[in-house]
Amino acid sequence: MKTVIEKITDLLTEEDRKKIQEAGRILKEGGLVAFPTETVYGLGADALNPEASKKIYAAKGRPSDNPLIVHISNMEALEGITSEIPEKAKQMAEQFWPGPLTMIFSKSSQVPLETTGGLETVAVRMPNHPIALALIDAGGGYIAAPSANTSGKPSPTLAEHVALDMDGRIPMILDGGAVGIGIESTIVDFSGEVPMILRPGYITPEMIRQVIGEVRVDPGLAADNPSVHPKAPGMKYKHYAPKADLILVNGAQEKVVKRINELVREAEKSGKRTGVIGTDETCGLYQAGVVKSIGSRKDEDTIARHLYGILREFDELNVDMIYSESFSTPRIGQAIMNRMLKAAGHQVIEV
Repeated sequence: MKTVIEKITDLLTEEDRKKIQEAGRILKEGGLVAFPTETVYGLGADALNPEASKKIYAAKGRPSDNPLIVHISNMEALEGITSEIPEKAKQMAEQFWPGPLTMIFSKSSQVPLETTGGLETVAVRMPNHPIALALIDAGGGYIAAPSANTSGKPSPTLAEHVALDMDGRIPMILDGGAVGIGIESTIVDFSGEVPMILRPGYITPEMIRQVIGEVRVDPGLAADNPSVHPKAPGMKYKHYAPKADLILVNGAQEKVVKRINELVREAEKSGKRTGVIGTDETCGLYQAGVVKSIGSRKDEDTIARHLYGILREFDELNVDMIYSESFSTPRIGQAIMNRMLKAAGHQVIEV
C-alpha cells in the first residue's frame, strides 16, 4: 500500500479543503487516515464500522481489548453513541471541550464492541484542532482514533513520526505540523457513581474538581498490573517505550546529576552507547553520553511537548541505554511521569 502524505496549511483554501474531503472519503469507505490533534497524532477510522476499527488494531499491532477513543466535533454527536450523559459530564464538556479531555460513558447500541475493546462503555473526546474537527465532519462524524504509532512505541507529535511507523500500512497521513501539547488527553470515567480519572493529562485533577467537585484518581494509575482489564487506552500495556532501555533517576537535582554521570560511565565502560535526558538547567552538568534537553523546568509545557520526540530521537541514534531525570513538575508532573514510568517499564533509581 502506498501512503500519501498531504500537508494542510490553510483550511480556507480550496486545495486544502479537497485534501480533507479525500481523507473523509477514505474513512467513509472503511480506510485509515492519520491526522493531527492538539495532543498527539491520531490514527483514524470510522468508529461505527467494526471492520474499520479492526484495521486500526492491525495497523498498530495493538491488542484488541485495548479500547479506542471516539472523536466527535459537536455535542449532538455525543447523544448518538451514549446511553446516558451525566450532568457532571455535561459541565465538563462545557468547560473543556473542545480540548484534551476524554470522557467514558455507557455506550449505545450504535457503537460496535470492536471499537470499545469489547466493553459496554465508550471513550469520547472532542479535539481542539481545526484539521481534526474538519476531518471528523468530512468522515461522517465519528472517528475512532488511538495515537498513530506502532503499539508500545512513543506517540507521534509530528507527521514524520507517523510516517516512520505507518508508511505502507495506511493510505493517508494529514500533515498539520507539530502538535501543541504533546501528551495524550486526560481520561475521566463517568460510567460509575463517582467520576474517576483513569489517565492523567493536561486537564489536571484540580481543574476537574473546580468544575464538578469530587473526582477520584484511579489508585492503579501508575501501577503495572497486567491483570487489569482496561477501561481506557494505556491502562494495561507497556506504552511509549523507546528501543533502548530507559531508566529514571529520582531525587534532589545534585544527587540525580551525580548518579546519572556515574551510570553513564559504568555503561560506557561496558561498551554501551548511552543517552541522557536532562533539562535546559542541567544539560551542561553531564559529562558523557548523548545529552538532550527535554525543555525547561520553568516551563513544564515544554517538557510534555518534547517528551515523545526526544525518545524517538534516541531511537534514531541507536543508543543502548537512556538515563533520565524525573519530572515531578507542579501542574502536569503526574501526567508527564505517568508516561515516563510506562516508557521505562517502571525502572526507577531513587537517590
